[in-house]
This record gives sequence, C-alpha cells and structure tokens, in this order.
Amino acid sequence: MTLTRRPSPFGELVTLRQAMDRLFDDTVFRPASGGSGYGDFARLPLDVRTTPDALLVEASLPGYAPEDVEITVESGTLTIKAEDRADETREQGGWVVREIARGSAMRTVTLPTGLEADRAEATFEHGVLKLRIPKAEQTKPRQIRIQPVTVGEATAGHPGEAKAVGTGEPPAKAGA
Repeated sequence: MTLTRRPSPFGELVTLRQAMDRLFDDTVFRPASGGSGYGDFARLPLDVRTTPDALLVEASLPGYAPEDVEITVESGTLTIKAEDRADETREQGGWVVREIARGSAMRTVTLPTGLEADRAEATFEHGVLKLRIPKAEQTKPRQIRIQPVTVGEATAGHPGEAKAVGTGEPPAKAGA
C-alpha cells in the first residue's frame, strides 16, 4: 500500500500575522516618496483651521528651505508645492533603510468662499509653513443685539433697561 500525501487546502492561506505584516509593509502606510497619486509628488500633510478673521494653514515641510516652496491660489484652490533640489546631489547607493521622504511634495485644497487671497501672509520656521488667508469683511461673523420685548412690543434703549410701554417711565419694582 502506498501513502500519497496531498497538500492541505488550508496550506496556502496566510496567517493573520503574515497578512498584517504585509499590510504594514505596503507603501500605503510608509512615508510617500512618490507614486502616491500625484505623479512624482509625495503627499504633503496639512492642518487647516478657521478663525473668525482668517483661514489658517500649517504644512509640515521638514528638510525643505523656504525658497524650495511655492504657494499659489487660483480659482478658489490653494496649491502648496515643495521641491528638494539638494536631493539630486545625494548618492543613491548603500542604503539599508530609507524612509525619509525626499524630492517633491505637493498638496491641493479647495478653499471656502469669502477669502482675500491677495492679502495672504506666509511664514516658514523650523520646517513648518504657516499661511494666513484673511476673510473678507462681509463674510466675518457678526453679533446681533437682541432687543427686549415688553408686552409684545420692542422697547427702545439698552438691553437690561426695560421701560413701561407708552409712559416712558421704568416699571414699578415688586414690593415697592
């Protein structure tokens, strides 16, 4: 009698650990060095927030010099592009691990309406670009004063100064 060993149908399935290792080795979770959907550009991390007066943008650009960064606003779209020209002179061989993104990085963001891009200000310090784009006066939030109502009619005067309707006299206080 001859024993024939057949491969297990489960032998080709990868373990959960192997699958997770492969997932985290994928370029999706590594710093981009190109090929991230922008042609030869890496994805540029941004923080964008709004205040009552302006839109504030911070971009992390470690290793870039201010002269390597280009900022444009066109048709309601902000584009920040950085190109590390020093990378061209570095030698390409002998790397054991190379994870630092070099070369070019770019990010495009659609801006909200009501900004004055021609008055934008940018600073660059310690690898962080800070961009401030002021809001137009007509889009800034305004506080609306509430007029008190007495017996169904609005009264003239300052808030907290209630007057009796028709007499011009302040109302009598309780217990007086």
